[in-house]
Amino acid sequence: MKSKIVSLILLLILVSCSVEKYIPENKTLYTGTEINLDTEDTLKNIKDVENEIENLLFAKPYTKLFGTRFGLLFHYKANKKKPGFINKFLNDKFGEKPIYLSEIDIDRMTELMDNRLENRGFFKNIISSEIIGGEKQASIRYDVSIEKPYRLAKYKLDSMQMPLKKAISLTMDNTLIQEGDRFDLSLFKRERQRISEKLKAKGYYNFNPDFLIFEADTNQYKNKQYDLFLRLKKEVPRISVVPYEIDEILVYPYRSLDTTYTAQDTTIYKGIKYIQDSVFFKPKRLEPYILFEEGQLYNPERSSLTSKRLSSIGTYQFVNIRYDEMDTIQDGVTPKKLRARIYLTPLKKRAIRMELQAISKSNNFAGPRLLLRYSNRNLFRGGETLNITTSLAYETQVASGENAGLSSIQFGLNGDLIFPRILFPITIDADFKYKIPNTKISLGAEYLDRSQLYGLFSSTATFGYNWNANKFVYHEINPISINYVNLSNTTKEFEEILEENAFLNNSFQQQFIAGLTYTFIYNELNSTSTKNPVFFNANVDIAGNALSLFSKNKSEENTSDTFLGLEYAQYAKADIDLRYYIDLGNKNKLVSRLFVGWGLPYGNSETLPFSKQYFSGGPYSVRAFRIRSLGPGSYVPDDEDSGAFFDRNGDIRLEANLEYRFPLFSFFSGAIFADAGNVWLTEENEALPGGSFSSDFISELGIGTGLGLRVDIQNFVIRLDLAAPINNPSRPKSQRFDFELNNPVLNFAIGYPF
Repeated sequence: MKSKIVSLILLLILVSCSVEKYIPENKTLYTGTEINLDTEDTLKNIKDVENEIENLLFAKPYTKLFGTRFGLLFHYKANKKKPGFINKFLNDKFGEKPIYLSEIDIDRMTELMDNRLENRGFFKNIISSEIIGGEKQASIRYDVSIEKPYRLAKYKLDSMQMPLKKAISLTMDNTLIQEGDRFDLSLFKRERQRISEKLKAKGYYNFNPDFLIFEADTNQYKNKQYDLFLRLKKEVPRISVVPYEIDEILVYPYRSLDTTYTAQDTTIYKGIKYIQDSVFFKPKRLEPYILFEEGQLYNPERSSLTSKRLSSIGTYQFVNIRYDEMDTIQDGVTPKKLRARIYLTPLKKRAIRMELQAISKSNNFAGPRLLLRYSNRNLFRGGETLNITTSLAYETQVASGENAGLSSIQFGLNGDLIFPRILFPITIDADFKYKIPNTKISLGAEYLDRSQLYGLFSSTATFGYNWNANKFVYHEINPISINYVNLSNTTKEFEEILEENAFLNNSFQQQFIAGLTYTFIYNELNSTSTKNPVFFNANVDIAGNALSLFSKNKSEENTSDTFLGLEYAQYAKADIDLRYYIDLGNKNKLVSRLFVGWGLPYGNSETLPFSKQYFSGGPYSVRAFRIRSLGPGSYVPDDEDSGAFFDRNGDIRLEANLEYRFPLFSFFSGAIFADAGNVWLTEENEALPGGSFSSDFISELGIGTGLGLRVDIQNFVIRLDLAAPINNPSRPKSQRFDFELNNPVLNFAIGYPF
């Protein structure tokens, strides 16, 4: 084994040296740049200046793996006389073109650096360069010496016409430029952009940040200070310095891309004109989505939000808002008039979608799943959407052993009716500027036939609301959430499992669940401006409280309260999922996750319903343990049969994950990760010894670590994770900590774990 390792190391060393022999004669490979920045002063944001200079310089570093520049190697081999198919393929996919020292214009680079430093307020810089390396490979070192920069003494508005000057002066409380700031052109550009955005929000429809110019005056000072003046450029068009207000709004609810639009019939509702030959979309349903009105000054933010709100209805494929200037300038003070036209292009009214999925689970169940979905949009001409989904799935246990041959057939039928507004007996006047809430009514039924065990029929009904408060925050509340479960066709084997485990038996007897659910999500993952995004998800589920007011009290024959003859569940459950993504640069990320969940059965319930219990282990949990193979606590089942699969649930779940993600090549990436977690019971149960939560919970965490390979093709991720346990809570306490490299678990999944 040692000889193989030594041979591998020698091979890598030989390969790492192999690039140099391909470098042509009389050529020196340029390998990068080093910058030494020397300053007399401690400067704010000096790191930004260094990064900007580095970005000016030629060439990003060649890709390296194990010290070898494989991209260069593939390029050189592909350019041999007889490269071969493999070398051509590798070069096409991963090759990198070499850059030679003769291609680097050092004087030009020095000039660019000096210019950029002057733009940042550093003048009379001293820049020297030195070539470091040998005949075949070399880099360039730049030594940059900079003096103290010029700093701002006063910032003033120069003379300009009214009412523009007044509008600009009202924005100056939030200026980005402060006394003491060094001279910085990039700061001035951001200030111009800020002022322009504020002016547009005040109706200046044709204003452009390029119309503003800064002038610096250093003549008043001898100690590297300057005054800064903001003025309007000469020959700015008059239409750019006059505010605009909306005088007319026209809405075209059915603007087809396939035919010439000839609609002439006009309906006026709350001052807005709706032009459609027949009523495709009711005006009173569209009006709440439009955030501007006649007499208001033009505001691009209101226009953008209106477009987003109209797009969110689910009826329209395209939303296009255009503005027409209606009159000429009169006195230069009175706002000009705009006509707003809103063109709405609908999606197809009806659609059918079919999906064939392949399911593979870490409990060794696998099989196909067929989904068929029918959608009817704008059902009642108010943006309503009806979705009907049917599903058929078959799974079988593909592993050998006692559970081999187990299978299940699942059939489901679900319907959703979505109204793009709030349905409530009392009018709600809350200000939903970002998006109007949806009202969603859902009905569903599902039958699961688990061979050798049971049949399970379940039906659900929910009524609730969901909305985006802003681009980060999402709310969903279901004041009515009903779930009915009926266990049938139980086999003798499964009945024996229930008889032996009162805890499990009770969890299946809770046939009727009715309550309230709430979900809150804060998600920065889609924000391009957030370098280290956060994801936070909180869920609350409360059941049985309202039913207890109308229930029939328990009797000698029935130990639980019932509603309509059905035993119902009472519990409170809450959990949070917190994730933090740290961008390390060059597509490297460090991701951490914490999950905490707690469920408390009370009143009519001794346990949480089986479908509401937590489990741990699997490809989206602690990956060193198979799904549902952890806990509760330190509980150890008698065997690993089908009964053990049901035993290992709990009322409390704690999990923590840490994962380092890095690119490999092309669409392949890798990961190194560590997971920890388990589930527990809130109360001790004789059938599950060691399952309750205690102060010793740390030692009962299942801990594992491993490596992952991911194939990411246009955000479709295929994931393989290989992990081994470090701490196994099912073992005696003195034997739990052991790195079980000989007992790894391979997880196959679609998508990232978190």
